[in-house]
Amino acid sequence: MFPPRRFYRVTLPSGRVLALGERCLVMGILNVTPDSFGDASRFVHAGSVDVERAVQAGLDLEAAGADLLDVGGESTRPGADPVSAHEETSRVVPVIKALASRVRVPISVDTYKAVVARAALGAGAVMVNDISGLQYDSELAAVVRAGGAALVLMHTRGRSQAMYEEAVYTDVMTEVVAELRDAVTRATSAGVPMDRLLVDPGIGFAKRPSHSYGVLARLGEISTALDRPVLAGPSRKSFLLETVGLRPAPDRDWGTAAAVTAAVLVGAHIVRVHAVAEMIQVVRVAEETRRAGGAT
Repeated sequence: MFPPRRFYRVTLPSGRVLALGERCLVMGILNVTPDSFGDASRFVHAGSVDVERAVQAGLDLEAAGADLLDVGGESTRPGADPVSAHEETSRVVPVIKALASRVRVPISVDTYKAVVARAALGAGAVMVNDISGLQYDSELAAVVRAGGAALVLMHTRGRSQAMYEEAVYTDVMTEVVAELRDAVTRATSAGVPMDRLLVDPGIGFAKRPSHSYGVLARLGEISTALDRPVLAGPSRKSFLLETVGLRPAPDRDWGTAAAVTAAVLVGAHIVRVHAVAEMIQVVRVAEETRRAGGAT
C-alpha cells in the first residue's frame, strides 16, 4: 500500500554513523534569529543571542524526542533579508559549542556559507543543511569534505527575496529531481563522498503551493531516483495556508501534522519540524500505519 523506504548509513565525523530507514527520524529546528517561523525572537534581543536560553531550548527538543538538532542563524523564508557571515556565525557558534557537550544527538548547522559552516563544524556540528544545494557558495563543499560532515542538499531556485519568480515548472517532479541530481554531482565532484549526502526537495522554496504538495506526495520517488535519503521540511510553511487559511506560523501546527503524516507514509527518512513533542506523536502513529500497511 505504501512505498518502501530504502535503508542508508550516513557517515558522520569521528566514525559516527546515522542509520536511516528503519523509522523516520525527527530533526528539531532551533533557529536563533529574530524573524523565523518559530518563536526564535525569544533567543535574540537587540541583535544578541541569549545562549543559555537557546541551549535550554535545544536540550528540551532532545528531551522531547528529537533525533537531530538543526541550528540556524539566518532566516531563509521567502522574502527574508540576508545577514552577514559574521553575524550568522556569532549567533550559531556559541549555541552549537555549548550544546555539543550536552546532547547525545547529532547537531546540524543550517547555512549555505562556507565561513559559517567551518566555524560550526569546529564547534561540534556534524552536518551542514544547505538550502542552496551548493549554488550560493562555491567553497562550501570543500569545507564539508575537510570536516568529514554530512551534507543536506536542498532544492531551490533564486534567492529568498525573489524565489517565487523562479517557481515556473513544466513537470515539477522531473525538474526537481534533475536539479537535485545536479546538486549531488556538484558535491561528489568536489570530493564529498556519496555516503555523506542527503537530499531535500525544498517544500515551499521556489514553489507554489501546488508544486509543494506535488513533491510532498512523491518523496519516495525522489529517494528512488537519486538513491539518497530524503529530508522533508514542511513545518509551518506558507504552502499550508492555501488549505488551512490565513494564520500566523505558530498556528500552523495542525496543518504541519498532516504534512508530516503524508511525508512519513510516502517514505521520508527525516522530517524537520518546530513542534517536536507534538510531531513525535504524529510520526509514531504514521509509522505504525506504514507497518500495518505492509511497508518496509
